[in-house]
Amino acid sequence: MSPETNTPPTFAEFGLAAPVLQAVLDLGYETPSAIQAETIPYLLAGRDVLGQAQTGTGKTAAFALPLLSRLDMSKTGPQILVLAPTRELAIQVAEAFQKYAGKLPGFHVMPIYGGQDYRTQFRQLERGVQVVVGTPGRVMDHLRRGSLKLDGLQALVLDEADEMLRMGFVDDIEWIMEQTPPQRQIALFSATMPPAIHRIAQSYLTDPAEVKIKVKTTTADTIRQRYWLVSGLHKLDALTRILEAEPFDAVILFVRTKNETVELADKLQARGYNAVALNGDIAQNVRERTIDQLKKGKIDILVATDVAARGLDVERISHVINYDIPTDTESYVHRIGRTGRAGRSGEAILFVSPRERHLLRNIERATRKPIDLMELPSTDVINNMRIAQFSQRITDTLAEEGLDFFSQLLEGYEREHNVPALEIAAALAKMLQGDSPLLLEERKNHPAFNPNAAREREQEQRPGKRKSNAANSAFSSDDDTIPMERFRIAVGRSHGVKPGNIVGAIANEAGLDSRYIGYIEIQDDCSLVDLPAGMPKDILHELRTARVAGQMLNIEPAGEAAADYSPNKPSGGGQRRDRGGDDRRPPQRRDGPPPRRDGGAGRGGDRPDRRPRTEKERAPFAGGDKPRFADEKPKFSADKPRFADDKPKFGGDKPPARKPAVKKAAPDKDKGKPKRPPPAA
Repeated sequence: MSPETNTPPTFAEFGLAAPVLQAVLDLGYETPSAIQAETIPYLLAGRDVLGQAQTGTGKTAAFALPLLSRLDMSKTGPQILVLAPTRELAIQVAEAFQKYAGKLPGFHVMPIYGGQDYRTQFRQLERGVQVVVGTPGRVMDHLRRGSLKLDGLQALVLDEADEMLRMGFVDDIEWIMEQTPPQRQIALFSATMPPAIHRIAQSYLTDPAEVKIKVKTTTADTIRQRYWLVSGLHKLDALTRILEAEPFDAVILFVRTKNETVELADKLQARGYNAVALNGDIAQNVRERTIDQLKKGKIDILVATDVAARGLDVERISHVINYDIPTDTESYVHRIGRTGRAGRSGEAILFVSPRERHLLRNIERATRKPIDLMELPSTDVINNMRIAQFSQRITDTLAEEGLDFFSQLLEGYEREHNVPALEIAAALAKMLQGDSPLLLEERKNHPAFNPNAAREREQEQRPGKRKSNAANSAFSSDDDTIPMERFRIAVGRSHGVKPGNIVGAIANEAGLDSRYIGYIEIQDDCSLVDLPAGMPKDILHELRTARVAGQMLNIEPAGEAAADYSPNKPSGGGQRRDRGGDDRRPPQRRDGPPPRRDGGAGRGGDRPDRRPRTEKERAPFAGGDKPRFADEKPKFSADKPRFADDKPKFGGDKPPARKPAVKKAAPDKDKGKPKRPPPAA
């Protein structure tokens, strides 16, 4: 590593080729970053380099400038090959090469990646390019087809090597390196140095110069990091308040899934924001057009997933908002690295629900930097801002030309209708505002869902009834049912999930007392759970993205999935909730939560004491503590049992054998009479 000096070097001192240096100066670059100052001299000297630096530190210029200075412009074949993990990063690196080579006549760079037409790539490779930047898979395809030849390759660059390894490209990378000439120069850059990176370096790099840029934290000091603790307001309402109060140029919103990018972008568009989704399902030409529009200011908000946004370098991005908190700290660092680049200041805001506080602590420990709690702008603050903006629009319009016609028009209206000018102005302002109100109204926090609310209100109105202390009290023995609905969740036995995990996740996300969570059947790759009918849509939306055992619930109505399960008999692969061994199926509920116990129990297990039952009230089947309707009582004393298994439960006066019940036929009911006359002789 080169010795440290007190005076930082300049680009002019490195000995770059004159056209390259001029392009750098024209771009306004003066002082190189730390990774550039350390790396450029080694690469200019022809040495291999093993560099470690975080994203956003200027790695691209660190290898592009010296390698461009060593190009032989008399040759048209590929002399530099850069491997990148994603299409976006490949395009970004290719654009950087094009800028730095702006003074090199006859220079051509070619990004190759999946999703682009092969024929376009074939034509450009045939015409001749000096630099190829591509993803490993597409580079391998061209090498096998013979459309990409590396005979004259001078340098190979592995950019974000750890990310390529994480994405499973290690075998592809080694295969490509085997196809390169032995005398080529190699530069390997990585944010981390796992053992696989060291193995590749030992196998393919020759006496590499190791460059490691030490940073105090893994996040840039130019980024202010804040978090909002999700409470009261819905996340979307909170987001719109932040967007309205924060002065931003462009924003990247990070969510976990592809579907959420589209949903959130649509909702923001409905609220008047210029937002677009970016995810892996979007066609490549649309992705490129979207990024170009973001750079040109035609799009203000990008709603993206981690993979889709990796490699983005857009100067306009002033804010990164983690709408969904990432589950690993590395993703967080990469996300907020989209802002605060090249010395610019940036804002990073993180949404954290109460159950996600441990993830916040993990991020703070990993980045060794505290993340400050932020308060949402109050209704008064937002309203004052809206009034100020409305007033400013009036001021700006008054400063424009062409108002004389409208002044004469309004003067005529004022004389003709005898209406004061102030009232006319108010009417025009209302026309301008449209149907949406100018000012916000204070709203109450959304209460936790209480499926028993109607019952509690009714009981409070009854004379002599004592009010329960609990907001979500247990059902009384007088009211034994609530309507339940079966849902399917996308976690099961294969994910190592247990009933308690599911109960905890649903109770925390929905604000639902755990006693209202009914039967849970855990299957191999999914589970069925009974919840009170009529769950609010916003709560179901929150449950959809909640995670159990690292898996998203993706909750949805079970529909036909529940038809294969009969609650009146145990399921072969199912598991019931640990509720004292009670076999009854919701919606029939017990009077208060019974003590839990480890493992199933019989019907008499730990069930709380009940009043004595008469014989006809004894439960005829699982879930039937007592008859729901008066006309159901004869069913329990009928001659024919409802289920074969019920025979032993309804007295010993009938034989327990199943055989007579199965073979008993219709002629018994006809008192021995034949059903049809015998055939004629």
